[in-house]
Amino acid sequence: MTSRERVFAAFAHEQPDRVPLWFGLSPGFAAKAMAATQLDAEGLRQRLGDDFRRVTAPYRLPALPLPPGVESRTVFGVERHGLGYGQPIAHPLAEASLQEIHDYPWPSPDCVDVSTLRQQATPWGDEYAILGGDWSPFWHDAIDLLGMEGLCLKLIDAPDLVDAVLQHVVDFYVASSERIFAEAGELIDIFFIGNDLGSQTGPLLGPALFERSILPHLRRMIDLGHNAGMKVQMHCCGGFRPLLPSLIAAGLDAVHAVQPDCAGMDLRALKADFGDRIVFNGAIDSHHVLIDGTPPTVRERTEEVLAIMAPGGGYVAGASHDWILEETPVENILAMADAVREFHQPSR
Repeated sequence: MTSRERVFAAFAHEQPDRVPLWFGLSPGFAAKAMAATQLDAEGLRQRLGDDFRRVTAPYRLPALPLPPGVESRTVFGVERHGLGYGQPIAHPLAEASLQEIHDYPWPSPDCVDVSTLRQQATPWGDEYAILGGDWSPFWHDAIDLLGMEGLCLKLIDAPDLVDAVLQHVVDFYVASSERIFAEAGELIDIFFIGNDLGSQTGPLLGPALFERSILPHLRRMIDLGHNAGMKVQMHCCGGFRPLLPSLIAAGLDAVHAVQPDCAGMDLRALKADFGDRIVFNGAIDSHHVLIDGTPPTVRERTEEVLAIMAPGGGYVAGASHDWILEETPVENILAMADAVREFHQPSR
């Protein structure tokens, strides 16, 4: 099987020749791994056996100066500072009225640069499963714009304000991905979006509030991908098991990255209860195993996860975090990759 055929078999809940592999590599880890293996970026992914590749369309925004202490500004104008993506310095719509929300300078999708999408995908031909579309983290953007506490209170006390913010944010992301799909949709297999809806101890919203306030917007994204002929996969951290029935009913094809150390995310129960209706991507513990383990313990735990999740398809092996972080030992990731490639697939 090619990588693309392998991934599509797993998404069809059929048994592929081997379990597909997924690797989200942070820039820091990728640089460290390339230095350790003496490989370039593509060579590293081939060494790992990664069955996916990704095309991206960056935002081209006006080069406005950043004030002192500000390290970045989001497409929605939220200024941030700190490590990694940083944290918002302020929440511009925290005290806004409904009219002020509508009058806010929402971005135009014209800022999405689709000019290199075909060039990005050309070298891979039909070999790999191609991910694309705007990441669309509308829940995170609502948190940035309103503040976490303010958002949670307004979901109960002023849901019309939250609805308006989410509508504008999702309108932008839908239009952004429509531009991407119009330019290169036939090259993209999986519409990949991200919204962290869980914490270490459970979902951030209960099922009823999630279905009322968040799911309609998520369904727009799912329908957008399906109408373009793609599968739809969502990154979601934390213990979101109570939301899975709603996600499945909305048509979501796959969830990533499945954190087994979070509340409700027992792998055997997830596979038994939902494994024939949604694809699970991830589940190999980044938090404890990949960062703190050794190659033998990584291999052992990887084989244990595969024995639970692989039968019958519907599973993509990978780390339980969107990005493999720089502090992760390279030898542990190589051990995980080798264990997956050498694993003998059981049948159901």
